[in-house]
Amino acid sequence: MRALELETVELTKRFGAFTALDRVSLKVKPATVHALLGENGAGKSTLVKTVIGYQRPDAGQIMINNKEVTIDTPAQAREIGIGMVFQHFTVIPGMTVAENLLLAKGHLTPVINWREVNEELEAFVQSTPFKLALHRTPDGLSAGEKQKLEILKQLILNPSLLILDEPTSVLTPQEADEILFALNALAHEGRCSIILITHKFKEVLTYADDVSVLRQGRLVDSMPVRMTSSAQLASLMVGESRVVFDLPPRESSSDEPVQLSIEDLVVVGDRGERAVDGLSLHVRAREIVGVAGVAGNGQKALMQALTGQRPIESGSLQVAGQDYQATRGQNALQRVRSLPEEPLQNACVKDFSVSQNMALRLFDQAPFSRFGFLRFAAMTEYAKGLIAQFHVKTQSPHSAIGQLSGGNVQRAVLARELSETARLLLVSNPVFGLDFASVSEIHHRLLSARNSGTAVLLLSEDLDELLQMSDRILVMVQGKIVFEVERERADRQVIGAYMGGDFRPAEQPVQSSTDAMFSNAVH
Repeated sequence: MRALELETVELTKRFGAFTALDRVSLKVKPATVHALLGENGAGKSTLVKTVIGYQRPDAGQIMINNKEVTIDTPAQAREIGIGMVFQHFTVIPGMTVAENLLLAKGHLTPVINWREVNEELEAFVQSTPFKLALHRTPDGLSAGEKQKLEILKQLILNPSLLILDEPTSVLTPQEADEILFALNALAHEGRCSIILITHKFKEVLTYADDVSVLRQGRLVDSMPVRMTSSAQLASLMVGESRVVFDLPPRESSSDEPVQLSIEDLVVVGDRGERAVDGLSLHVRAREIVGVAGVAGNGQKALMQALTGQRPIESGSLQVAGQDYQATRGQNALQRVRSLPEEPLQNACVKDFSVSQNMALRLFDQAPFSRFGFLRFAAMTEYAKGLIAQFHVKTQSPHSAIGQLSGGNVQRAVLARELSETARLLLVSNPVFGLDFASVSEIHHRLLSARNSGTAVLLLSEDLDELLQMSDRILVMVQGKIVFEVERERADRQVIGAYMGGDFRPAEQPVQSSTDAMFSNAVH
């Protein structure tokens, strides 16, 4: 199959009274990479699910090579030559690479001649930019290798249009550049057209040919990448009515006291392994220390240990020079606060109201409790002030917090945790899955807390976030800190190499060709 042309004409999809896709007309030219941008709820997923046959449009047409087609199922999409790589991995852990690829092809015979199959699969893998050993299993693959396997599962079907949903969200910079460079080459060779859903402007400006921006279900604009910039794309995504916060100036922290001290920390994981293995670090007041690492290298266990959700095997924790066991009483006394990953599951009672969740830390103290009785009216008045201050969008303080969007849950939890100046703030992937405006506001709040004297430990799988927010960046691999660099000297390619397990120190960090391309594109 050759690369196909996709066009949607006035495509509309409704869910009851809600219009998720409102007369969207866009064109993906053959043999190009077409980026799709938009905030959460902008309609990106609805658009591609309609194209791939998971949902039927209520109005409009889908055109393939100037001919109208009806796509009722993903099987029909595959017959046309449309494939999709989803954001979350779908490989089967217990099967080898060869078995995962064979299963992706479908139409298995009762008896499999593995000698012939392996020869065919080896020839296929060698014909692609993604070289993987067929005998390996996903359990032994890195995140980048798993993503390559997901792409191979689609390429083996010889697609004419390949849709990729956030394909680099858990990759190191080197892995992301390698994969996107290879996909760009596949498109420009005429082997397929590509739709790239991403939230990273750098990826759009470096690897895409064209870009379309959706907002509230409508197509705002489509244009060649060479005719736009990151600032223009951001403006198109959020609209003039949305607030995008400029980060406040960063104040010096070099002479501040150490607020968090971790020495030789060992934490055991779910399988009995040393998830955190002799880790040491410190964070000063008025400082953000970022911890980078590919998912699964002990970051989750570290945060659970610091917030009292997982026991410590050995080592020491101190806050402001005092031993710390992460009890509720210590958190109150030492003013330790946290914004954990997935706060709706880890920091809220989702069936409780917004006001009750905002009072969780202080519910048994005045003015929220008197003579052993809870005072819900006081909680409501308290929550109203925080809702206004932190721009939490909710129908009322009495609404269940589980009904709020992800960004508003984050705002509500952050409002609770920063309702007074914290000595130490423990933060894990604070903006994962949030829209552009929410990311901007959360980052502004974190840096403002830092400037007010709070020590911030920021764990994130997004290296761009760490480079923007951190005063120092540490790299965590297999439960250990393997690299440390100050913000001014940080180089994304060097950090990415350490994240990927390359511990050879770079004598002179050099700007990569990709970074140079991005810099030129922005300016």
